[in-house]
Amino acid sequence: MECGHTAGALGNYLRRYWRELVLHRHGITVEDKDLLSFKIIEAGGMSASARIKYGSAVEACRSLDYIELNMSQVARKFSLDATALANFMRVHFPDVLSWREQLRRSFGFCNGVHRGVRPESLDQYAEAVRLYRTTDMTQAEIASKCRVSLGGLNQHLRFYCNDVLCRKRQSRKIAKENDKKRFGENAGNGRKHAPAPSTVHKYAGALALYLDTDMTINEVVARTGVSAGGFRFYLRRWHGGGRSTVATSCSLRAAAKYAAAIDSLRCRPRPVAQVAADFGLNPDVFRCYLRAHEPELASRHGRMRTAKGRLVSSASREKYAEALRLYSTTAESLRSIASRLGLVYNSVGGYIRRNHPEAVALHASRVAANANA
Repeated sequence: MECGHTAGALGNYLRRYWRELVLHRHGITVEDKDLLSFKIIEAGGMSASARIKYGSAVEACRSLDYIELNMSQVARKFSLDATALANFMRVHFPDVLSWREQLRRSFGFCNGVHRGVRPESLDQYAEAVRLYRTTDMTQAEIASKCRVSLGGLNQHLRFYCNDVLCRKRQSRKIAKENDKKRFGENAGNGRKHAPAPSTVHKYAGALALYLDTDMTINEVVARTGVSAGGFRFYLRRWHGGGRSTVATSCSLRAAAKYAAAIDSLRCRPRPVAQVAADFGLNPDVFRCYLRAHEPELASRHGRMRTAKGRLVSSASREKYAEALRLYSTTAESLRSIASRLGLVYNSVGGYIRRNHPEAVALHASRVAANANA
């Protein structure tokens, strides 16, 4: 306060950049090791100050010299709050408490006061403890579902179900070390790897439009009023990576986008590039879609590669196939072949010269052989 800084900000600064001072203040000595690897207070552990504060009282509870004293008397003897000492013992030394209680009963020091969890509390939190033990629900979700106090549930777990908390900490530690988190699983911080309910509610309408219609993202955000960047991030983060809903939606939108062009190509066969230009589509993307979803139509009207790796029109290949065969296997002139098959000489000649130069070489060799004969 004297320097004008908050306690939280100063604490964060010291723990991050002057950690050796903080460790020294807590009585932790570190030599030639990574300071960040040492935690001042482990999850579920006790702080150094608490260890010092309650250390003498804990040793007294372990000793037979103080066995005739109850917890309140032990606390007063060491100038401690009785409730605070009892809570500290329940969390960190439950075995000492149970051992001490059994020993006091055997010595006849029991005064008839019930100690430990009360039956009504056990019944009150039974369902909540079961859910926390068997599911990945957070304490807040369980408390809301079972209609119990979050603080009361947390205290009940810390006092009487410490084994469950230890298993949860271990599972969170493993989940935190896993870089590839899957939807709905433990994220390593006590929460599920899933969007917040408020985020789901915010984008629910936009997601429904995106999945059920062929509207683009820009059209969806214009209608629903959400930000385009936020909606794109929401889709990539929580509905991407091969999730079937968005993949199906993308297929539906693509099918609707190319449906008219495909019908037009079926009714009036013409080059794919011309169809794409008529409907304002990208020719290369349209060809890729045809090959993937309409392979028969693509084989009739699309382009394919020859044995030499040249791209030729499927229609041209089919049209000039017989002329190419005759030109490659006989010595008949190309003009005669074109006239006999009803083809345009310049067209068939250009096709063969561009795409099948080996046929030109074969024809020339046959003509030369006939001339020599």
